[in-house]
Amino acid sequence: MSNRVVTAHIPNELAEQVDQLAARLDRPKGWIIRQALTSWVELEAKRHQLTLDGLADVDVGRVIDHASVAAWAKSLDQPV
Repeated sequence: MSNRVVTAHIPNELAEQVDQLAARLDRPKGWIIRQALTSWVELEAKRHQLTLDGLADVDVGRVIDHASVAAWAKSLDQPV
C-alpha cells in the first residue's frame, strides 16, 4: 500500500494529547493519528450506511407513526 502525507491544522491542546499518547504508548505520532483517522472514517461509513438503510425503510413504508412513538414514550413513565 502506498502512503500519502496529509496535513491538518489542529488545536494545540489536541496536538499535546497526541504527543502524550504517543509517549505513553511508545508509538510515533503518525501511528496515533492513523489509528484515530481510520476509526473515524470507519464510523462515518457505518453511519452513512445506516442512514441509507433507514431511507430505504421509509421508501417501502416501514415506518412507525409519530403518535405511536409518542404513546410508547409516555408509557415509559408509567409504573409496571
